[in-house]
Amino acid sequence: MKSLTSLQLFLLLLTTVFNLFSSTAAIGVNYGMVSDNLPSPTEVANFIKTKTIFDSVKIFDTNPDVLRAFANTGITMTVTIPNGEIPNLANEGAASAWVNANIQPFHPQTKIKYISIGNEIVLIGNPAHIYGLVPAMRTLTEALRKAGPQFQDIKVTSAHALNMFQGLTVPSLARFRVDLTETFFKPVLQFHQQNKSPFMINPYPYFELNVMSNNIDFAVFRKTPTVFDPASKKTYSNALDSLLDKTYTAMSALGFGDVDIVIGETGWPSLGDPGNKAADMDNAASYNGHLIRKIVSGVGTPLMPNKKFETYIFALFNENQKPGPLTEKNWGLFQPDFSPVYTSGALRDGPQPNLSNPGFDVEVKV
Repeated sequence: MKSLTSLQLFLLLLTTVFNLFSSTAAIGVNYGMVSDNLPSPTEVANFIKTKTIFDSVKIFDTNPDVLRAFANTGITMTVTIPNGEIPNLANEGAASAWVNANIQPFHPQTKIKYISIGNEIVLIGNPAHIYGLVPAMRTLTEALRKAGPQFQDIKVTSAHALNMFQGLTVPSLARFRVDLTETFFKPVLQFHQQNKSPFMINPYPYFELNVMSNNIDFAVFRKTPTVFDPASKKTYSNALDSLLDKTYTAMSALGFGDVDIVIGETGWPSLGDPGNKAADMDNAASYNGHLIRKIVSGVGTPLMPNKKFETYIFALFNENQKPGPLTEKNWGLFQPDFSPVYTSGALRDGPQPNLSNPGFDVEVKV
C-alpha cells in the first residue's frame, strides 16, 4: 500500500477537523434589548461573530435594524412574533402580509432559521393564544411556502415554559397536563412531526428550585448527591437533564419521541435581591460554564444519550430596564461594553471557567 503524500495527509486532517466542528451542537444566545445603554446592533453582530463561540442568535421580535446587522455574517437567527398577534395569523392574508413585511426583505442574506410564534403562552394562559397557536403555525408555514422556495427552509415553532407537566414525578413517568394534552400539546407535536420542525422549550433549573429540589449545586451542575429514577433505573447528576428527559418522556408517551427538542432559553442570574442565595456570579458561572461544556460535548441525557441539543443561552446582555425583581436585569453574560459579567467560556479566545466538577456525566444505576 502506498504511503499518503503530505497533501493527502493535510486534506485528511482538514476533513477530520471539519467533520468534528460540523458535528458539534449549535450554541446560540438570546439577544434582548430592554435596556437604554446597549451598543448598536451592528456592533453586537460584529462582537458575536468575531469574539464569541455563538453561531446563532434568538431575538424577541423582528427588529429590522437587528436583522440587517446580521446580514452576511453566517449567524442563523430566530425571530419571535408577539403573543398578541397569534389569533390574527390564522388568517391567510395576515400571515402572507407578515411574511412579506418581516421575512422577505431580509432572508436569505440574514439567515433566518426559526420563527417562534409567541413565547410561553401556556404559562401566560390566554386561551385565544393557546388554541390559536396551531392554526397560526399552519397558516404561516403555508405563507412561507407560497413566498418562494428560498423561504421553505425556515421552520415555524413556539417556545414553551415547563409548567406543562402533570404534577411532580420522576423524569421517566412525566406526562403533559391532562387539561391540555389532547387539545393543545398533541396538535402542536403533530404539526412539528409533519413539518420536521423542533419543539422549543425554555428549561430553567433556577425557577425549578422550589418545586424540584432546593439543592443549588444539583441545579448548577456541581458535584452533588444524585437523584435516582426507579422507573427507568437512571441516575441524574443535574437538574437540566431531568427537565429535558421529562419533556422527552411526555412527548414519547403521545408518540412524538422523534420530534427534535431545541432549548430556546436557559441560563442563570448573576445578581438578585437581598436574601436570594441562588442568584450570584459563582452560581451563574457554574451553570452557564458547565452548560456550554455539556452542549459542546454532545453527551446528551440519561434517556437521550449522545443527543446534541441546539441551545440558546439567556441572555447576551444585562438589561437595565426589565421590570420585576433585580434578577430580571441580571441574566446577561456581558455588560453593555462587551466586558464579561463573569467567566462563562462564551468568549472564543477568553478565559475558561473552572469546571472541576462537570456534574453531567450520564450514569446508569441498575
